Amino acid sequence: MKKDSKIYVAGHRGLVGSAIVENLKSKGYTNLITRTHSELDLTNQVAVEDFFKSEKPEYVFLAAAKVGGIVANNVYRADFIYANMMIQNNVIHQSYLNGVSKLLFLGSTCIYPKNAPQPMKEEYLLTDTLEYTNEPYAIAKIAGIKTCESYNLQYGTNFISVMPTNLYGPNDNFDLEKSHVLPALIRKIYLAKMLNENNFDTVISDTGFETIEEAKAYLSKFGVSENSVEIWGTGAPKREFLWSKDMADACVFIMENREFSDTYSENDSEIRNTHINIGTGKEVSIKELAETIKNIIGFKGDLVFNTDKPDGTMRKLTDVSKLNSLGWKHSVELEDGIKKIYDWYINNTTY
Repeated sequence: MKKDSKIYVAGHRGLVGSAIVENLKSKGYTNLITRTHSELDLTNQVAVEDFFKSEKPEYVFLAAAKVGGIVANNVYRADFIYANMMIQNNVIHQSYLNGVSKLLFLGSTCIYPKNAPQPMKEEYLLTDTLEYTNEPYAIAKIAGIKTCESYNLQYGTNFISVMPTNLYGPNDNFDLEKSHVLPALIRKIYLAKMLNENNFDTVISDTGFETIEEAKAYLSKFGVSENSVEIWGTGAPKREFLWSKDMADACVFIMENREFSDTYSENDSEIRNTHINIGTGKEVSIKELAETIKNIIGFKGDLVFNTDKPDGTMRKLTDVSKLNSLGWKHSVELEDGIKKIYDWYINNTTY
């Protein structure tokens, strides 16, 4: 990519997209194209076709997606598979039709089987059954990988797929119903601390209710009180977390320095599993994560694990040897990242 190349970042307001935009600007890229959802609905085939014909981007970061945590994935199953398939199909197909030089498609490590060997290698894709709660989302992302591979093989395009581990960072989703585990824990534990310290003005401001009674009633639905915070499951599952700005740096590095042909061996009789895991290669249990967040925030109450609720997949650790061999490694460790995102949250609360 040249510094004045026309670069479209789809999903620029999201966790990953906003970090990619920031990274590109910091490296001197000056011709970035963005559209909000109200300006361009990526599930609308005609609208996406018109946009690509008009703007003619040279490079595309496909970071737009409908995302959520275990509850949202399990409840809104049709929404997740429909929206993500539509977004991917429209953007990838129009990138081909309009001669995009390179596209980077962002998926998720939930593409791997529920009981995949650990750490998860790219070659484990489609070897067993998926985790049920996020199966529709995972299938959509798998379809995205195969769409990129298929267009490359049939049409000679240069579309690369990357599979990030659990991400967190500025502009994360802190919604108590739909957020992922790390931002949800930060908000829950922070509000429990505010309740414990009788800092009711902050609680009211954060939740948007008019009275503390209304706010308390709302928070109780999510297991948040002045004395404790409820967490789904046993706390035993282990997860890997990557700072979103590290993820963005990996994405830009790959777009600047690597091609689709770098993702497989010339000796392969079948070209498959060309996607690239992006992560740290390190894991932590949900219990350890919650305790770390509790200590950083300074909450004096208890963490209560509701074992009647599902744990989800017990381990989801990525093998990042392929990524490392391509020349990139993460820089922000988890505890430092939690401090950064907690500081960001208390200074950017919009709820």
